[in-house]
Amino acid sequence: MLLSRFFGVKPRTKLIAISFAGLIALNPSAQAEEVNVYSYRKPQLIQPMFDEFTAETGIKVNAVFAKKGMLERLKSEGQNSPADIVFTTDIGRLTDFKNAGLTQPVESDLIKANIPSHLRDPENHWFGLTSRARIIVASNDRVAEGELGSYEDLADPKWQGRICSRSGKHPYNIALISMMMAHHGNEATEKWLGGVKFNLARKPEGNDRGQVKAIREGLCDVAVINHYYMYQMASDPEQKAWADAVQVIFPNQNDRGTHMNISGMAMTRYAPHADSARRLIEFLAGDKAQAMYAEVNGEYPVNENIPLSDYLQSLGSFQRDEVDLSHVATFRAEASKMVDRVAYND
Repeated sequence: MLLSRFFGVKPRTKLIAISFAGLIALNPSAQAEEVNVYSYRKPQLIQPMFDEFTAETGIKVNAVFAKKGMLERLKSEGQNSPADIVFTTDIGRLTDFKNAGLTQPVESDLIKANIPSHLRDPENHWFGLTSRARIIVASNDRVAEGELGSYEDLADPKWQGRICSRSGKHPYNIALISMMMAHHGNEATEKWLGGVKFNLARKPEGNDRGQVKAIREGLCDVAVINHYYMYQMASDPEQKAWADAVQVIFPNQNDRGTHMNISGMAMTRYAPHADSARRLIEFLAGDKAQAMYAEVNGEYPVNENIPLSDYLQSLGSFQRDEVDLSHVATFRAEASKMVDRVAYND
C-alpha cells in the first residue's frame, strides 16, 4: 500500500513516497492483495467482517474511519486517492458520492442475487449491506398499546408537547422526511412535518439514544429512532433501563410498511485495487458476513435468506416499506429546505 498517500505525507517525506510508488509500479503484485476502505462506520462495527474476509481470501483490509469530510477528501485526492471503497451509513451519503462522480459501477451476479433491487443503485454504483428500521418508541407507562401506529400519527395534535427528536437535519431524519415526500408529495409532507414540529416537547437535540433517555426521564412520551439502538442499549448496563422504559412500534403496518434505511458501500472511481474491492463487496453481501451483521450489530441483513439473530427475532416480524431508495434520495435537498421552512430545529 502506498502509505504516504493513505495516511498523509509531510513535504519533507515526498521523495520517500515517490520512491515507494516507483517500487510498487515495478511490482504490480504488491498492490494485488489489499483493499483500502474509507468508512463512516465505527471500526468495532465492521472490523469483525473485515477480519473474516482477510482470513478467507488473504486480502488485507486497510480501513480509515472518519466522522465527516470523506466526500471532500476524495474530491481533493482525485486520481491519486488510495481509497478503493467508501463505506457509509445512509442512503443520502451513498448517493452524494455517486452524484459527485466519485464512484464506479460494479457488475456482479452474486451481488444482484443477494441484494434486493430497491436496496441498490439501479446503475450498480452503490449497494446496501444492512438495513435499519426507523421505528417509533413510546413510553410503556404513558402511551397505551396500539395508541400510535404510523409516522402520520406523529402530527396528530393529541401528541402536543409529547415528542422528542434529534435534529431534523440529521441524515436519518432527512431520509424519513424524503420517504414521506416519495409517498405523499411535498405539500402534504410539509404540513405533516409542521405538525410534528408543533408536537415537540423540546428543541431537537442529542442522538437517538438521547431521545429514549428523555422518555425514561419523563421529558416526553414518544420518539423516532433506528431500531438497533434498542439492541445496543439493552446490552449496556447503564442504558438498559432506558430501553426497558419504552415499547417498540413498527409504523405503518396497515399500509406501506416501516421505513428502512441502509448502510452500504460503493467502489471509488479510481480504485487502485478494483478486483479486491469487488471481492470484498461480494463477501459482505454473502451469507457469512450478513449473518455476522445481524448477530454482532443487531442490524437486519439485506440478504433475505439469512436467519435473523435471537434479538431481531424477539422484535417480531413486520412489513417493510419497499420503496426504491434511489427514488427516495432524490427528495433529500428539498427535505432539508423543508426542515428550515417549518423551523423544525428552532
